Amino acid sequence: MKKLHFTFIAIAVLLLASCKEEVEKPKVTYDQNAKEKLVARSDSSQIQIADLPLQMEGTDYLLHPIADLSIREKGTKARYGSSSVNDLSFTISNYGEFEITGFLQNIKFQKIDSDSIKKLTEKPVLIQTATYLKKVAERTNNQIMVYTMFDIDTNKDGKLDTSDIKALYLSKISGEKFTKISIDFQELIDWKLIESKNRLYYRTVEDTNKNGQFDKKDVVNYYYIDLSKKEWEAISYEPV
Repeated sequence: MKKLHFTFIAIAVLLLASCKEEVEKPKVTYDQNAKEKLVARSDSSQIQIADLPLQMEGTDYLLHPIADLSIREKGTKARYGSSSVNDLSFTISNYGEFEITGFLQNIKFQKIDSDSIKKLTEKPVLIQTATYLKKVAERTNNQIMVYTMFDIDTNKDGKLDTSDIKALYLSKISGEKFTKISIDFQELIDWKLIESKNRLYYRTVEDTNKNGQFDKKDVVNYYYIDLSKKEWEAISYEPV
């Protein structure tokens, strides 16, 4: 019995060590000799599909969310949303009030009087949210989308996922002028629209001590962009 007790303790220690190692996995790898790796499209088990299009109120564009659907072994049920066909569900995104959420590889844009469909980007990304700033459009006639996404394999594990650094982007409602407004290797914390000033405020954290993690020893940066202007210029400010 005593031997069995020590065996359980040993297993518990190993599990705790494994969990700790997973938690402490760095978001940034600074190996200068390692080549930056992004998501590959060579996996034959992946099939790219689109949700049905949606139209943001007051705009002339249809948005088509795009993502990869994983095909499971026969007999294994895969769930991707609420609507399903046989053992698979083909819903890849959710739509709230003026916001698309999911884990999307792209969004395609189509003007309502045209059959032409344009990609948001040609490079590998993982889009988490896409938000239409309707209040800004009403005040300035500038129809703008805001995106949170993962665009660089910062931990160099060969894939884009939530273990990498989150970035902030803007585009027009047409998908044109797709622009990164956060700085590479600065993790997006959050963003907020101040409607009265037509300003998009956002915060990032910078790994100033280069330990691969974001912690209390690192620096938080504060920015805003005046969305009433034609050029999107990130202005740094210091509230603390």
